[in-house]
Amino acid sequence: MTALRVLHVDDEPDIREVVEVSLGLDSDIEMRSCESGKEALAVAAAWPSDIILLDVMMPGMDGPATLARLQSNAETAKIPVVFMTARAQTRELELFRSLGAVGVICKPFDPMTLAASVRSYLCSKSDVSHKKDQLIALQDLFLKRLDNDATTLARLWIELKDEGIGGQDTMEQIKDIAHGLAGAGGIFGHSVISDAAEKLYLSIGVESDVLDASGGIAGALDYLLSQAKKIGAASTRSSNTMIDA
Repeated sequence: MTALRVLHVDDEPDIREVVEVSLGLDSDIEMRSCESGKEALAVAAAWPSDIILLDVMMPGMDGPATLARLQSNAETAKIPVVFMTARAQTRELELFRSLGAVGVICKPFDPMTLAASVRSYLCSKSDVSHKKDQLIALQDLFLKRLDNDATTLARLWIELKDEGIGGQDTMEQIKDIAHGLAGAGGIFGHSVISDAAEKLYLSIGVESDVLDASGGIAGALDYLLSQAKKIGAASTRSSNTMIDA
């Protein structure tokens, strides 16, 4: 198992010693201690940490100032920071979190449970990150689905115009695709697709036994396909930008 790297920052030697012993109870934790914010900036950049325990009240550069400097450095900006403080008023805890801390451990803390507390902040952050990755993957799948559905709709429309009023099976396929996109588009941040697909679905319900190339179905389908094309083009530009970067 890879060791969990913890950087602890506190100007009080006694507290640094207690934290070192407390975290040492977890054999999978590797830690380093710093006595000042200035020292922490250098160590954090040279020794990549999984999490930083940062005292709030320190002479010179205090905890919030140190956090701001960590956030301004690309090498340390993404390291989660937990403040350690005896100032546990609700408004102060809210302030610390608003500065970008993932949590606050109040002093005095229980030495026997400190390691578990540290891990709880990391696990929750990891879970959130994992869920975000899952959502991004699902959004990518929806974009692929949208592209495939648009291609299928264009093909079915050509078939329907060839078949005329007798192409009820083809019309039902178009209706099913429109129904699916109407429900899924908004969930993945593309409400324009949901609206356009719903309009197409409702148009088919009104004109299910009449094929009028200039009517509501044709207009609704053209609009849906045009919006799908715009979204696909925007997605391609975004992917190319990420590759170039």
